[in-house]
Amino acid sequence: MPTYNKLVRDRIPEIIERSGKKYTTRVLDQTEYIKELKKKSFEELEEYTNAENDEEALEELADLLEIIYALAETHGASIEKVEELRKQKAEERGGYKEKMFLIEVED
Repeated sequence: MPTYNKLVRDRIPEIIERSGKKYTTRVLDQTEYIKELKKKSFEELEEYTNAENDEEALEELADLLEIIYALAETHGASIEKVEELRKQKAEERGGYKEKMFLIEVED
């Protein structure tokens, strides 16, 4: 039996059960949950960076976004609050649309 020891989406146990397989899970406490969400964010980001086409990239971005939703909630905020902060930062510092690459700054 493979051992995973990782955070999975809520319906994964149901999907495993439907396939006729047995599984073991446990519910994480809040500290563990945040730690595992952070680990999962790196896993999903790596999958995004390894995507070989737009379709795969978008799938992985959707996974990353799901993690961001969950992390926002763990910090007592909604995704709308995160979006509000994103907009403020974009207004103050800009976004990334101009593809600006900083080489150096002279003192």
